[in-house]
Amino acid sequence: MQFTDEHLLFRKTVRSFLENEVVPHIDEWEEAGQFPAHELLPKLAQIGALGLEYDPKYGGQGADHSYTVIFAEELGHCLCAGVAMGISVQSDMATPSLATFGSEYLKETYLKPALTGEAVVSIAVTEPDAGSDVASIRTTAVQDGDSWVINGTKLYITNGYQADWICLVTRTSDPIPGQPYSGMAQIIVPTNTPGFSVSRKLRKMGNLSSDTAELVFDDVRVPLNHVIGEDGQGFQQQMLQFQRERLMATYMTVSGMRVALKRTIQYLKDRHAFGKPLITNQYLAYELAELTAEVDLLREYSYACADAVMRGEDVTRQATIAKLKAGRLVRRVADTCIQYHGGIGYMEETWTSRYYRDARLLSIGAGADEVMLRILTQIYGIHA
Repeated sequence: MQFTDEHLLFRKTVRSFLENEVVPHIDEWEEAGQFPAHELLPKLAQIGALGLEYDPKYGGQGADHSYTVIFAEELGHCLCAGVAMGISVQSDMATPSLATFGSEYLKETYLKPALTGEAVVSIAVTEPDAGSDVASIRTTAVQDGDSWVINGTKLYITNGYQADWICLVTRTSDPIPGQPYSGMAQIIVPTNTPGFSVSRKLRKMGNLSSDTAELVFDDVRVPLNHVIGEDGQGFQQQMLQFQRERLMATYMTVSGMRVALKRTIQYLKDRHAFGKPLITNQYLAYELAELTAEVDLLREYSYACADAVMRGEDVTRQATIAKLKAGRLVRRVADTCIQYHGGIGYMEETWTSRYYRDARLLSIGAGADEVMLRILTQIYGIHA
């Protein structure tokens, strides 16, 4: 991937913004259990960082995917996955279907305020009994006159506590026999609609500065025209959003691993033991060299994925591989960084502690490792 002077200027702008508006507040937001989305997102919109690839008619920038790569890398550079996740849900996880398949009315009413940061948004797929198996979702939307009446519960919903509207994946009809993924839709649900509630804000192991909630829909009524795209195509549309989510997660994670390894190498250069810098220990140096090489390989692969996106190719296979490998590699990197920092690395005051906690999620969220492998067995034709 080739970056131009315009790309470099955008990277500099985003990095400066994050260094001034995010990094100084990370500890405060981690302690609070959420970042102030309604304050931060409009500022991001002002520098043109929301809706990078979306139509300028609705507040997007009309850029290509390479700018999304840069934005994600800079989010990862902060080494605070909670804030990065909350922002990326807004920019690249809850809004792609709306931007691609939504009606003019929905784009004007819901996409525009999302891209200005005026409205905080979320994507609701997972349920208490249906996570990676999207076909098992039980939330229903039943037509009643000119409305959908929605009932069900969604779990582990990022930005759910602060969201102004939800991109909800729900059943609108029974599946066609032999086609378990039929009969679904994506529906926009404003959170001020009667019957909608946040039943609880969830406490997590990591990603503490991103609010995560359980949502309840109790006879929630929204107009029929709140369906994104075509009724019955909700699963297919959500799979496309998942590809975007997995690529974003990979770009952010690769960038974060590079920063984490560089910081750890510098720490070992500065830290002396037994009369010499720790970095002179050949075992430590070789381990870091190998991890850095693996991160470098994954970075090049992620750039190849981005190039494929810009060529308009189906990147299901590449995104699945990238996400799987990133989730596994970041766990090794985080564990190594905290180990090589020793006792100080285990302290809350050190970045390694937060990085270690945050790293574990990628192998679970956006499709667990086992789901990625299941997809790959189907793609490669090696399933039973």
